[in-house]
Amino acid sequence: MTSADAVGTTRFYLGMALLGLGVAVAGFSKTFLVPALSGTFQAPLVVHLHGAAAFSWVLLFVVQPALIQRRRYDLHVRAGALGAIIALVVPATAIPAGLYVVERDLAAGLGATAVSGLLGVVTASLIFLALVIAAIALRARPAVHKRLMLLATIVVLWPAWFRLRHWFPAVPRPEIWFAIVAAYSLVLVAMLRDRWVEGRVHPVWWFVGVPIVAEQAAEAFLFDTNLWQAVASSLYAALT
Repeated sequence: MTSADAVGTTRFYLGMALLGLGVAVAGFSKTFLVPALSGTFQAPLVVHLHGAAAFSWVLLFVVQPALIQRRRYDLHVRAGALGAIIALVVPATAIPAGLYVVERDLAAGLGATAVSGLLGVVTASLIFLALVIAAIALRARPAVHKRLMLLATIVVLWPAWFRLRHWFPAVPRPEIWFAIVAAYSLVLVAMLRDRWVEGRVHPVWWFVGVPIVAEQAAEAFLFDTNLWQAVASSLYAALT
């Protein structure tokens, strides 16, 4: 890869990171950011910690390619160590935050649907953590590392995409159009970028990205079915 190609690649990842940051701010502005800043958001501390950790991850993903662009590889490595800590906090707080949401929604009378949401929280947390661990283990292979990190960020961002339904309430089936089609279209964009710029789609997209998209799509279509409710109920019982 030439130096010009490397600069273009860094710009692409920085652009994807900035897009993710914009989606995070827009998606959570009505339900978390604005209420939290105004003091009207009422939730346990763990919910605030989870929001802060997830947002910090997205911010870090903006910083990292910017550091590479400036050739501050030393700071990139140090920030990566911080990222490893954040990556542990995100799933560690996601589970108790998810349990709080279940209890809140049960109290609101949502019944089995309230419990169904917990399963998606757990699967997304496990996928995110697995991607980050793999990316850290393969950090000596930059082409693999950065794609796995982008995938981890895409996974952590789908709730923000889903919350865009508050801005566009007329869009039908937001769990499909926002949480799947919009959120995971970034995988397709990255694949097309690879094909156009590098002449081939990197194997990470085929062997990791595509299966993740398929798994997330399956979750969307199976959500709240009898099978889904049974698994979610068992999981809820195990965690409480």
